[in-house]
Amino acid sequence: MRDDLHHTAAGRLKDAKQRYTENRRALVDILAAAARPVPVDDILEQDRSLPQSSVYRNLAVLEQARVVRRVHGSDEFARYELAEDLSEHHHHLVCSNCGKVEDFEAPPGLERTVRNVMDVAERAEGFYANGHRLDLIGLCRDCA
Repeated sequence: MRDDLHHTAAGRLKDAKQRYTENRRALVDILAAAARPVPVDDILEQDRSLPQSSVYRNLAVLEQARVVRRVHGSDEFARYELAEDLSEHHHHLVCSNCGKVEDFEAPPGLERTVRNVMDVAERAEGFYANGHRLDLIGLCRDCA
């Protein structure tokens, strides 16, 4: 699976007229191994050979190429994860106190309800929805 991920990432970067460099590959590996969206500080801790300015620049390129997605918590720090089509469909639990963001898999019934809402919006507004995000805002276990 890791080879498929790297092949897809390389293809998307090529389409964006960018190269799949060693640093970008390292970022993809870090995000693929993460259990939740990762802030830049955590990325830098995991691979101290990556220069901070390079991490920010490469994350922006990877985001533009649809390899990663930026997730906003309730604090000022962005977090990053693989684009959803490169991982699994999920949603986020966002702590309004500490800003932590955790992945959350919604039950199938909720996913069906959201799909029905998308269908209604498509019919009523003529808007074609190709995906959805659900962020639940509240207090994490540590802050509660």
